[in-house]
Amino acid sequence: MTAPSTFGLSSEARNLHWLLTNLVEEVPGIQSVAVVSSDGLLLLSSDPGRNDEARTRAPEIKGPRGSSADLATIVSGIGSLTIGAAKLMESGPVKHTMVAMDEGSLFVMSISDGSLLGVHGSADCDMSVVAYHMALFVGRAGHVLTPELRSELRKSLESETQSAGSTR
Repeated sequence: MTAPSTFGLSSEARNLHWLLTNLVEEVPGIQSVAVVSSDGLLLLSSDPGRNDEARTRAPEIKGPRGSSADLATIVSGIGSLTIGAAKLMESGPVKHTMVAMDEGSLFVMSISDGSLLGVHGSADCDMSVVAYHMALFVGRAGHVLTPELRSELRKSLESETQSAGSTR
């Protein structure tokens, strides 16, 4: 995996990129990660450049088809569904959601500002280790995800996407 460029970003944005890269590299079985804003927009991803072309070159990569935006869409949808369920059941805020599948797992954890952390794990990942490291990430990232930082992260992803599109 190649880390996205952090050139020109604030120290807070660089720190979040570092935390995300560290999460993916240190925890066995994590395939991809996305941080999604409360309104469903991708803020940060472990694989911003993954697309159909990359999947052709590396078909062993498993995960949502297409780009990291697909993982963000799934995370946003699951987050919205579970928040609605919690309200209907009058059970308080959702802390985390886990979906176990035959060939992998999906973990979604709330971040204090309403954003969501989504992790796609392999079938053999240790769910408790993934959940523990996600909680660490959320604890470290939650207090710095200000509206200004969310805007900076969105603009950074948009410019990476535009740059990748113009080099094809």
